[in-house]
Amino acid sequence: MNKTDGTEKRLIFEGFQKGVNLGGWISQFAAWDPVHFDTFITRDDIAHIASLGFDHVRVPVDYNVLEDEEGNTLEGGFRHLEECRQWCEEFGLHMLIDLHECYGYSFDPLKKDMDRKRFFYDEALQERFLDLWRKIALRFRDHAAQVAFEPLNEVVLMEVADAWNDLAGRYIGVMREIIPDCRLVIGGVCYNSVLTVPLLSLPVHEGIVYNFHCYEPMAFSHQGAYWIEDMPRDFRIGYPRTLKEYQEAGKDIAAFRGGAVWQEGIREIGEGFFEDIFAPAIEKAKKDGVPLYCGEYGVIDLAESADKLRWLQDIHAALNKFGIGRALWNYKEKDFGMQDERFDGIREQFIRIL
Repeated sequence: MNKTDGTEKRLIFEGFQKGVNLGGWISQFAAWDPVHFDTFITRDDIAHIASLGFDHVRVPVDYNVLEDEEGNTLEGGFRHLEECRQWCEEFGLHMLIDLHECYGYSFDPLKKDMDRKRFFYDEALQERFLDLWRKIALRFRDHAAQVAFEPLNEVVLMEVADAWNDLAGRYIGVMREIIPDCRLVIGGVCYNSVLTVPLLSLPVHEGIVYNFHCYEPMAFSHQGAYWIEDMPRDFRIGYPRTLKEYQEAGKDIAAFRGGAVWQEGIREIGEGFFEDIFAPAIEKAKKDGVPLYCGEYGVIDLAESADKLRWLQDIHAALNKFGIGRALWNYKEKDFGMQDERFDGIREQFIRIL
């Protein structure tokens, strides 16, 4: 299932090298609306994605599309996933199902009253989480060559790292019992930071893939983002700048403190910066004999167009050098959409880099 790059002896997540996220469709939607679910992503979108040379889509889905608050199955939600799979099959794409939010847990910073710790120590919530994944696995067990699975989008808190390892290990057991040859894409804590991949401690075997997200430098990729606390809406910064400039720009914004630009011994912003921050994750994946995958990366639409292209070239150079598969955030909307109006002037160049 995972092929080896003979030059560097790196494991490659085959079929998942160049992808795009379908965020905002059946996850992070404005309102629970069947019309939106039926029209936001269609067969034509999947055909277009395939025509651009992508090999897969990552499909974030929230639990409340697949089950009601009592845990009863919602067939309409599973229909959307199955239709997407069929469209992908028609146009030669692989598909990664990502549970973006589960009952009792969300990464979403706008959900300020969410207890982001309880889920990792609450047996009842975890059993419900595993039961939903049993339902998903049973629906897609005959498509293991096409469909891969990601248990949970982003674990926020560093302090639950051990508890997350325990739950992820149970998840692996549940999934392999139903789909012995399943491919499972699992990331670390701190919003799936690349810096926390070395904290993963899982029963590794063929089919496990280590996952991370990369929006570094955050001060650049999330400039002006309305959902980040203490973010001035008019905050702007270009790319590239020096590490010191990004540190200074983000010092008063809690979400930016402690990110990769603060790491010791890394090179200045550019291709070398990404190589350096990826290095511990690459070493961990090599040691455990598993592929590495970047499930989200991208730049907010508020950034200057030329800066977006320079950033994309630099991160892609590092991803390509180490054979790391990836999925761009995002196909449309969610402030990062490559199909949106703010990408009009650079879309062709952007897609060439992708």
